[in-house]
Amino acid sequence: MTMRLAAEYNGLDWPSGATNRMMPAFHSTFGAILNAPFAAGLRDVLSREIKTGELLRALIVVGPLVAAYFASRETALLNLGLIAVSLLIPALRLQLAPKVIAWHYLAILVTFAVLFLATPVKPLFVVLTAFAGFLAVAVTRYGEHFRTLGNWVFIPAVYLACEVREGVSAAEAWRHAGMMLLSSPIALALVCAIRISDQRRCGGGAAASFRLSAAEWFLPASATAMAVFAAAALVEIFDLAQGQWVMWSAASVIVGDLSASTGKLKQRAIGALVGVPLGFLAGIALPQSRVGYALAVLAATLTLISFSRYVVGFGLRCFFIALAASCAGGASGIAEERVANVLIGGTFGLVAVALTEIVWLRIMRKAQPPG
Repeated sequence: MTMRLAAEYNGLDWPSGATNRMMPAFHSTFGAILNAPFAAGLRDVLSREIKTGELLRALIVVGPLVAAYFASRETALLNLGLIAVSLLIPALRLQLAPKVIAWHYLAILVTFAVLFLATPVKPLFVVLTAFAGFLAVAVTRYGEHFRTLGNWVFIPAVYLACEVREGVSAAEAWRHAGMMLLSSPIALALVCAIRISDQRRCGGGAAASFRLSAAEWFLPASATAMAVFAAAALVEIFDLAQGQWVMWSAASVIVGDLSASTGKLKQRAIGALVGVPLGFLAGIALPQSRVGYALAVLAATLTLISFSRYVVGFGLRCFFIALAASCAGGASGIAEERVANVLIGGTFGLVAVALTEIVWLRIMRKAQPPG
């Protein structure tokens, strides 16, 4: 009976094998009907999630640095990719002129140099890192959009100051920092070339506008300083591996009031809890290789600018960072460290926001006239 049903299903009992002729056409038509909506839906999802223009520009800026790494085997060029994309993000969002990009570039280098020099003296590093976090937000006193520039000075400077020194001798750290600084004009030139090209294609473009000054800049600036100070102190006291993630997370969740900051931490937690384990598992399936490591670092860098939703971009960034660690043979404990550091830093941020709000409310109550 089973063979009979199979034969009828395959059209063997139909005269002249009519079904054999009809079935391919049927499957082709049915498949087209199913695939067309699926393909259209997939295109819609990708167009919503991925900022294609920004992704292509970031690839143009960071891609040559990765290619140079392959040619020279100089790891400083991979870290230079973070400086490049940190210049590119404000340049595109705020439509910056090359002159402003150059000032932004100098701010990153100066902040990095100060923190790098302060790293051996732990108390000094903690204080200066907190001060850098304060300034990153305090600049909104002169215009709300300065927050974007402030963030993208603080993030690369702190991250690279920690990254360059971690796990290497002082001599190697100095060599790495020197190579990065010497080659950094390449990143500036690439970003300026992108902006000049955009300006010519769009007929000059509007000048950067930083809007009105933020009415309440001191409160978030103070919260950021408190959170970064606590995070940096914890990192230095307990000598936490990849401590830059704690400090970065502490500052990044402070985006407004306690409710907004809690939402930001939830997004980061989801991204880390999903992205890191998946990246670790993918790394287990792939062999260790320099090519895989470089491509994963490139992909992680591109996620800083390429996605519309923060949770998607951050989740993929965690995925590629874990994958890069696996490809480099250093994935042991990376999943736990990444997730723990994101949550610890974010918690410091939330506590700082809550404390500053409580203190501010008390000050406002005392300032109000009685009765």
